Parts: sequence; structure tokens; C-alpha cells
Amino acid sequence: MKQISFIHAADLHLDSPMVGLKHLPANILSKVRESTFGALERLTAAAIERNVDFVIIAGDLYDGEDRSLRAQSRFRNEMKKLLQHNIPVYVIHGNHDHLNGSWVHLDMPENVHVFGSELEMKILETKRGETIHLYGFSYLQRHVFDKRIDDYQKIDPADFHIGILHGNEGGSTDHDNYAPFSIKDLHDKQFDYWALGHIHKRTILSENPPIIYPGNTQGRNKKELGIKGCYHVTLNEIETKKEFVETSNVIWDEVSIDTAEAHNFQEIFQVCQLTIERLRKAGMGTLLTLNLKNVQLDHSQEQKLIDAELLELLLDYEIDEDSFVWIVDINIQNKQPLDRKLLMNEADFYTELFATIDEFQNLETAIAPLYEHQIGRRYLERLTVDEQKELMQKAEKLLIGLLYQ
Repeated sequence: MKQISFIHAADLHLDSPMVGLKHLPANILSKVRESTFGALERLTAAAIERNVDFVIIAGDLYDGEDRSLRAQSRFRNEMKKLLQHNIPVYVIHGNHDHLNGSWVHLDMPENVHVFGSELEMKILETKRGETIHLYGFSYLQRHVFDKRIDDYQKIDPADFHIGILHGNEGGSTDHDNYAPFSIKDLHDKQFDYWALGHIHKRTILSENPPIIYPGNTQGRNKKELGIKGCYHVTLNEIETKKEFVETSNVIWDEVSIDTAEAHNFQEIFQVCQLTIERLRKAGMGTLLTLNLKNVQLDHSQEQKLIDAELLELLLDYEIDEDSFVWIVDINIQNKQPLDRKLLMNEADFYTELFATIDEFQNLETAIAPLYEHQIGRRYLERLTVDEQKELMQKAEKLLIGLLYQ
């Protein structure tokens, strides 16, 4: 029976700057900044250990269109390891590392095959004699809104046909709608496997044929929670086996703690420490968003300690930890939150304030300077409708909290 084995990865975003984490201690910041390269090394090790026939990287190999020399050099070194084991690598470039970017070019080893801006088919014959046709294209510029799936056409004869596409499935609204397609579009092509990229959340759109987003190999912000990685795929004429391979060196996590039974600062501190120890993973760093719910202490002085010093004390224990759990955001919810109706009954001012908030329509204008900034526009993605609502709610909560003090 004819059978092939390969690694499917996407969205490595090598040398991602991890924006907003400059306040981290130097040793932890260094590990976070190295995490995309650590994920690449784990990917390479998995390919060698499993003796795969080839590796697919479905777009956004690099984080930016400038493709830093550091990122190119580290990638080249890992590809040389694969070359030593006769493992070819098939790469398409996506919206972040499109072909029209400006960079100093480093040549890659001969086992790295990069698709051009027009759809093309590359032929691979395995050591055992299976013939594989791989189809794909790289983004010529950052914004590709055309339905490029229409260009994919199956070319026989081959034992296996694999489509590689960096794009957005039509039902998803979390990412920019680049190279859009529908699941039916992919089914109609009658390929044996679709190796997708662009969506950072691991998603299986179809089992037969497999249509898969492996997600990114390393989370880069608090929206990209949990373990990240790639898939080891074994494909034959009857079935497809998929094994998720963990690659992330640092994970983002979020946890909520109900502190209703805690009556003093010491008890809250202890329950936070217990939670941190439960989340600690050997050999891996964790960047944590901590939500404390139902906080109500007996003494006002202890409440001030919660607001001002809890985070600092918790972080003191993590500075020298290799397997750190570093709190990047802490949210404290009092047991008796400020309620709109109660405030509106208290003063007409609040009635007018909430009416102004509800009628506010200029959020995009208000945050426009962030996207116009030289650095901001390179790394910030547009907010979804849900993210805009969440931002407004947080702004309202912060404003009311400050006013009520």
C-alpha cells in the first residue's frame, strides 16, 4: 500500500518581537523572544525523529516583510539539519512575509522549495517510489483578497495530491479575509490533503479529505492561548492519521480564581500561589492572565494591598524560575461590582455618561493613531467587532472605577 508521512506546520512568525512585553525581566524576556526559534527547533527535531518524507510550511514563515537576517539564518541552519536526513521542505509565503518585502536575501539549502506568486505544482518522489504533487503559491503583496482557490487544478498522474494554501475560510471573522475559500471549494478539487495556514487556532475543517489549520507553532499574545504546534500526518489510500506535535516553548494561559472564601490578604496570596504551581510546566514558561473574582476583604488596608502589591509579590517568586509562570495581566473583580442602574439612581451625571458611552461611534477614529504609527501599523491587526465591544466595556469599567473613587 502506498503511504506518505509529513509534517504540516504554518505561521512560524520567526523573530516575532512579542510586542508589549518589554517590562519582563531580562532573563524571561530573552526566553520569550527566543520562543519562535525554539518552536522551529522542535519542529525540525520532530521531522527527523519521525523520519518523514517531507515538511510543509503553509505561510508566514517570517513575522515581517523585512525577514530579519537573524530569522533567515536560524531557519537556514534548521533546514541544513533536514538536508542531512534528505528531508525536503515546501514553503509558501503569506501576508506577513510576502514576496514584495524588502530584505537582505540569504540563500537556502537545496532541500528548501519555495512556491512563487503564481500557482505552481511541484513534484516529489519519495524514497519508496510514491509520487506526490504539491500545489501552492506565495503572496506577492501583503493584501491578497482574490479567490485564488479557483487556480488550483488537479494534475494527474500522481499517487497523492496536496494543496497548500494560506487563506481564510469564508465562515471565519477572526482574521483578515485573505485568499478566501469555502470548504466546498476545497472538496471540489478532489485533493487528498489541504495544508492550510493563516488561522492561528488549530482547526480541522474536514476529515475527508483532511482540511487542516495546524495553528501557529508559538503563541505570541494573550489571544493565542495554550500549547501550540504542528501535525505529523500519515496518509495512505485508505485513511489519514494525524498526530499533534507540541512545539511551543512558552505558552499563554488565562485562569479565573473565585476568592469568595478568602477573608484576608494572606489567604488570597496563598490561593494565587497554589494556582501558579498547578499551572507550572517543567521546562516551559507560562505568561498568565489572572482573573480574581469576588474579592472582598475585611479591612480597607488589606484591599489596598490587593490593588497595589499582590502582583509584585507573586512575581518576586518567578524572576529566577526557568519554568516560570509570569503574570502579564491581573484583573480584580470586587464582590459587589458597580452597577449601572444603581449609579444612575445615585446621580443624573451617570445617566448622561452612560448615554454618551452607548452612543459613541468613533472607536476606530480614537485608536487610529496606533495604526498610523510606524511600528504599530506593522504589528497590529484590525480589531474584530467583538474585540471592539470588549475594549469599550473595559474602558467603561476603568472610567467608572476612577470616578467612583
